[in-house]
Amino acid sequence: MDTHTYPVTRTDAEWRARLTPEQYAVMRNHGTERPGSCALLYEKRAGTFSCVGCDQPLFQSTLKFESGTGWPSFNDPVP
Repeated sequence: MDTHTYPVTRTDAEWRARLTPEQYAVMRNHGTERPGSCALLYEKRAGTFSCVGCDQPLFQSTLKFESGTGWPSFNDPVP
């Protein structure tokens, strides 16, 4: 039995309305993107990468680096 409480709770319909089909598959069904397919891998603008589900700031663009994995990589999360 899951005893955790989460600050962001939505119905399945709310998640589907908020997320694209690919985002839904990754965030709600434990899916993953193909390496190299994420637009954020090629994102060069300055700013903050945030969670699409709850808007929580996750990473600063200044800490992004090329790891060769095919997914965006960052040195440290936002504190």
